[in-house]
Amino acid sequence: MGHKVHPKSVRLGYISDWESKWFNLKEMPNFIEEDYRVRVYLKNKLKLALVSRIVIERSGKYLRINVHTARPGVVIGKSGQGIDNLKKEIEFLTNKKSFINVIEVKKPEIDARLAAESIALQLEKKINFRRAMKKTIEKAMIAGANGIKVMVSGRLGGAEIARTEWLKEGRVPLQTFRADIDYGFVEASTTMGQIGVKVWIFKKEFFKKTSKELFEEVKLMDLTKSVN
Repeated sequence: MGHKVHPKSVRLGYISDWESKWFNLKEMPNFIEEDYRVRVYLKNKLKLALVSRIVIERSGKYLRINVHTARPGVVIGKSGQGIDNLKKEIEFLTNKKSFINVIEVKKPEIDARLAAESIALQLEKKINFRRAMKKTIEKAMIAGANGIKVMVSGRLGGAEIARTEWLKEGRVPLQTFRADIDYGFVEASTTMGQIGVKVWIFKKEFFKKTSKELFEEVKLMDLTKSVN
């Protein structure tokens, strides 16, 4: 068995950024647990909003949460009522003054987490797993991905013995650190048991002289997305 490394963990500080942006050695265990509870609560509350990731920032007694979603209208709600209710519930959960920013995911087809959720949803509706995988791959390549790999594991098609199936199109250079690889994992709850869905999407490759310049380009790209 080979040792599999998370594609994002090896790129942190190079071309990827952390999803929890704070540093406090004394309160670290409490903050990690609190971040986990906030993320679980928001993901359960916003199941229909297609949430890609939740970035948490801390500054003293203030909490700032950036919700990246493909359906910002579902999160904001009518006249902003939805986001106001979320803010009150997060403040009750954490006992901290909270701010929630909603950031739209422009191309959900090349977001690995959302692609994996799409496949999992189709599996739960008893759609053939190969058909669901091929459809997701086709959408990602049309949307501009340089490569995509999809893997599903479990009792596929109701088989008695669990197995793993995967499909790939284009390039997915996992060992090239300058390659922007998005990774997502979701579990589908079917009548035959849990089926794991993993998606790797190769978006682009960064070409700069130093790691600092690489990271600055990624930050600039994220800032441009949030402004737009």
